[in-house]
Amino acid sequence: MLIFHKGNMELVEELKTFINLWIIAIFSICYCYLIPPRISHGAPRLLSLLPVITLFFILPLPISTVHLAFPAFFFLVWLGNFKLLLFAFNRGPLSSTPPLPILPFIAIALLPINPKQANNKISDSVDPSHKPILLAVKAVILNVMLHFYKYKDNLNWDVVIILYFIHMYIGLEFWFAIAAFLVKIFVGSGFIIEPQFNEPYLATSLQDFWGRRWNLMSSSILRASVYNPIRAIYTPTLGRLRGQMLAILVTFVVSGIMHELMYLYILRVRPTWEVTCFFLLHGVCTAVEVAVKKAVNGRFQLHRMLSVPVTVAFVVATGGWLLIAQPLRNGVDAKVINEHSMILKLLGLKGL
Repeated sequence: MLIFHKGNMELVEELKTFINLWIIAIFSICYCYLIPPRISHGAPRLLSLLPVITLFFILPLPISTVHLAFPAFFFLVWLGNFKLLLFAFNRGPLSSTPPLPILPFIAIALLPINPKQANNKISDSVDPSHKPILLAVKAVILNVMLHFYKYKDNLNWDVVIILYFIHMYIGLEFWFAIAAFLVKIFVGSGFIIEPQFNEPYLATSLQDFWGRRWNLMSSSILRASVYNPIRAIYTPTLGRLRGQMLAILVTFVVSGIMHELMYLYILRVRPTWEVTCFFLLHGVCTAVEVAVKKAVNGRFQLHRMLSVPVTVAFVVATGGWLLIAQPLRNGVDAKVINEHSMILKLLGLKGL
């Protein structure tokens, strides 16, 4: 009981640090809204943004709780800094004509959201009215899974890996839902945002999974900051297909490095580069897939009944091998389960 009370106190202290972190981040983005836009885009504006970009790398460092360290890193170090880098060159979601009002600017800069585009087919294909019901169902599934974890030593390891991936997917969904909820409170219901997932378990290929279904915010930012520039630079010399394949590989490598950095923030152990190898493998496979599609030019296509399970099985198998191996070796699964239990009890929901 004393150990749990100590853990509870540590969690409360981390929550205070987490709140202070976001207050500092909001004031930093207010500076980005007021000063850099008055400076010509390019290197001068980038120099004016470098103090904030550096600060965003530092802010999550005091956080050790996985449930808080992840959003602090993902929202600030990864997405926030990439958005600011794009903003420095007058690109990305923060650059708009006319300029964004201050509240949407802050929301877009600090949260994993994109304003919904009228011609975005992915956005139109998802009915947001079902989200509250789906989130409630996923909350029940997550709590059932947490009870199953008590018996994971008696379960087949492949089943445990699948449970971990479902847990990761639902966890991300909840963080994105919290972000959407905050936007509606502080910006207003008129500000419509794009969904961040589009039924990734129905992906028919790796290109479909990474480009159109999984974590669409990261895909959008990486496409604007890495893929498009690399493709534009190298297509004239390498040709259209080779330029596209190189852009795919570089984009996946950058994603792998950012995941490696995320693990460093959360695990506080030396990188093993397994997660980078995971994304490099998927980058190579996606590039080859694109080349094959170009070669067959629609003359041959796997049926969905085959392509969906093959795609999902490949993602789960390689993910279990390379993506989550390091976190599991360092006991993150046990830590996450323990934190989840403490959070529920702190909220008075220990009966769930």
